Amino acid sequence: MEKLFYEEPYRREFTARVTACVSGKKGFEVELDRTCFYPEGGGQPADTGVLGTARVLDVHEKDGTVIHYTDRELSVGEEVTGRIDWEARFSNMQQHSGEHIVSGLIHSAYGYDNVGFHMGREEMTIDLNGPMSWEELMEIEEKANRAVWANIPLKITYPSEEELEKLDYRSKKELSGQVRIVEVPGVDTCACCGTHVAYTGEIGVIKFLSLMNYKGGVRISMLCGQKALKACDRKTEQVSAVSVLLSAKPEEIVEAVKRQRDELSEEKARTVALTRQLMELKTASYPESDGILLVFEKDYTPVEVRQFCNLLMEAKRGQVTAVFGGQSGSFSYTLASPVHDMRTLGRELNQSLNGRGGGSERMVQGSVSASGEEVRNWFAALRERGI
Repeated sequence: MEKLFYEEPYRREFTARVTACVSGKKGFEVELDRTCFYPEGGGQPADTGVLGTARVLDVHEKDGTVIHYTDRELSVGEEVTGRIDWEARFSNMQQHSGEHIVSGLIHSAYGYDNVGFHMGREEMTIDLNGPMSWEELMEIEEKANRAVWANIPLKITYPSEEELEKLDYRSKKELSGQVRIVEVPGVDTCACCGTHVAYTGEIGVIKFLSLMNYKGGVRISMLCGQKALKACDRKTEQVSAVSVLLSAKPEEIVEAVKRQRDELSEEKARTVALTRQLMELKTASYPESDGILLVFEKDYTPVEVRQFCNLLMEAKRGQVTAVFGGQSGSFSYTLASPVHDMRTLGRELNQSLNGRGGGSERMVQGSVSASGEEVRNWFAALRERGI
């Protein structure tokens, strides 16, 4: 099979003869005598497009043969015209060539290896076997873009075994047979089976998106070319939207967010203090009791329900204090007692009112799916039992 994607990576259309077509799990598996469709490999996605009247959904290589997975059958022996989705192919070329520049610069500067590479729809990731800071990565980004702007011509060669032994090149694994070398002169030399741009200037721009610790090294997220431009457009739109919401200039939104965060923290602290005061006042409004105190507070959060129940218990407002928060049909609850085992009582409550939860001997908390009337009836029955 003639692999035109290596010989003519910029070719978008070709004719070929169908040499095989069988039904498979992913549609029809079509083989040709020649193809421009790049099969998935080396971290680069497969090309898509059309073959005659069939849509090419995926492409893989098996034992040196390129398999085209199509949505309909093609006749063996017929000549078909193939067209690849050029925009996607060219973007993959931009991403892949950009990755070579970045990996080469990092390897030269820090000695780290690219141990994982993936080109996704939303981003491209590179896994390195060493640590890096964001500041160091920004230095690499500047150098990488300078290599792009220099418009360096890429070189693709197939060196002999003797030449390969003398060549200093990157490779993720031990290679045998004919090795394809992709070189960005002065920047990187790497064994690679992917498609690449002819000149670095065609990459357009290289932009890093994020950096995270990963498996003892780091994972870099990045984009190149039009994908990088679109990502910057999306971020610009988001910054503009936040700027309007905060009534602040785009360059001032970080400080504006910090101010709002501080104001919200102060407001939250005041709210917590006022809620605590209200709980204490409510607690004081109940008399001391050796019976069961059942309280409903529809606006309380589960945390506030527990805090209020604890206050009531400490103030001896009941041998059993029960506080339910939320709306009828879906309550959070806390049960507390200085003398009774709340774990047993909690299990009974959950079984009767479709609930779940747990805790300690003195306090349990959870939730029930029951109405307020059902809860009241359950505690009325509990009182009748003398608890």
